[in-house]
Amino acid sequence: MDRITMKNMGFYAYHGVMAEEKVLGQRFVVSLELTLDLKAAGRSDRVADTVSYAEVYEEVRRVVAENTFDLIEKLAFEIGKAVLTNHPGVEALEVKVEKPGAPVKGEFEYFGVTLCLRPSDI
Repeated sequence: MDRITMKNMGFYAYHGVMAEEKVLGQRFVVSLELTLDLKAAGRSDRVADTVSYAEVYEEVRRVVAENTFDLIEKLAFEIGKAVLTNHPGVEALEVKVEKPGAPVKGEFEYFGVTLCLRPSDI
């Protein structure tokens, strides 16, 4: 299946279970892989036959920056829900949310979740 990939979009936001995460905030990294038929866009060279990366980026930014969730699982779900609701041509998507500054003692690159959604999941 055809895919659009949007990798490592960074945002500063206020998600987390701990109270200080909601006050101090931290960086989150979001990646998307949208599954949809891109052949029409390949033939026509028209953005109307595909999904606008700029529109999807703004939807992701809005969900991440304008909400506060305890869990990154919820954040990933809401991102997926927004994209699937606004772009009916998307047949499935994978949302990855990384939390590189998680308040956990120890050495790590990031903690994260990957959620796979279809329109029927929302």
